[in-house]
Amino acid sequence: MSFNDFAFNDHIAGAIKRCGFTIPTPIQQQALGAVLARRDMLGLAQTGTGKTAAFALPTIQHLMESKAASAAGRPRALIIAPTRELAEQINEFVRTVIAGTPLRSLSVYGGVGKPGQVERIRRGVDLIVACPGRLLDLLNDRVVDLGGIETLILDEADHMFDKGFLPDIRRILRQVPKKRQTLVFSATMPDEIRHLAEDILTDPLTVQINPTRSVDAITHRVISVEQSRKTDLLLHLLESDSMTSTLVFARTKHKAKGVAQKLAQAGFRATSLQGNLSQNRRQQALDGFKDGTFTVLVATDIAARGIDVAGISHVVNYDMPDTAEAYIHRTGRTGRASCTGEALNFATSEDRRMLMTIERSLSCRMDRREVTLAPATRQEPAARQEPAAPRTGQRRQGPAAGKPAAAKPAAAATRRDGRPARAGVFGLGSRKGR
Repeated sequence: MSFNDFAFNDHIAGAIKRCGFTIPTPIQQQALGAVLARRDMLGLAQTGTGKTAAFALPTIQHLMESKAASAAGRPRALIIAPTRELAEQINEFVRTVIAGTPLRSLSVYGGVGKPGQVERIRRGVDLIVACPGRLLDLLNDRVVDLGGIETLILDEADHMFDKGFLPDIRRILRQVPKKRQTLVFSATMPDEIRHLAEDILTDPLTVQINPTRSVDAITHRVISVEQSRKTDLLLHLLESDSMTSTLVFARTKHKAKGVAQKLAQAGFRATSLQGNLSQNRRQQALDGFKDGTFTVLVATDIAARGIDVAGISHVVNYDMPDTAEAYIHRTGRTGRASCTGEALNFATSEDRRMLMTIERSLSCRMDRREVTLAPATRQEPAARQEPAAPRTGQRRQGPAAGKPAAAKPAAAATRRDGRPARAGVFGLGSRKGR
């Protein structure tokens, strides 16, 4: 099957080629025709499966061909996303597709000034990609009118439930027309999302993509390590030439910032992405990781869902996640678009039960990798100051983060890629055969 099998107009077909799409992904194969036919849909698929194109391409074509016209403050399509980063990513894709057409799109979310968003809406936009909180603010201010919505899309619906957005979603739903096309996409299906889908979807097509892609495309490895040696281990692993673009997950904002700073001080091009950063700083960090300015991004779970960065070679769980679902979302950042990737899990003795849970979810046993570090010559400040957080999900409040850590030149010799020459520091010898 190819994209030519669908009734896309010339502009959309050209956009598909510009985006480099060749063969539709499984969810695109099952969803595109139905969305083009204006059917409601419940899509169950993990991140990285091509959901954005599956709902955006047909929606844009409908907007192009619809006889209705968008009025000031009255969009015709609404996409709701749980995070600022995901909203911006979706809108970037939409802007790419609608380039050269009269259509206009806008992403709206908190953390940035509202006046600019208000002005854009008042000038008129056809499609809005919004986070629930800021959208409700605009609705309460009577800046936007959802009475003209023809297509409503909820992306990462289960994550919206996790973040407590469902009451906001239901308030928004009361302001959109009952006669509309509605698409709901979710990685998992908790009862609350199932009930929501039953309430808002009419005769939907259900599309479910088997999540085994994570096993097929990603190599999962476990490395046993003491809490106090995690940073030493990470520094050593980053010496590998294969770790060209690495996403590291830490449990707390404070730890993500601290680990990124230590990597930068060691000469790696590293930065952090975490909730203490302003939206502008968060976007700078993400953009820098996308364009290769940074080769290491240390993040909290804010980056686990929906962030599409091409070519991530490795995902490192510096701290193990609290659920198997979170593990799938984290590791889904690599092994995308028919590529392979590697997930490295730093496991302490406290993580054994979670590892067993994850392996049951993956239906496979992760590879065990032994790495012997030289005796520590100093304590790890981050580990000493911040013991592992309890599995309850409670997080300490760290100090306010400043600018994303920029790479600093290492005092030692550096390699051509800007990373320090640290061979033999941990007594592990040559990188050959690792």
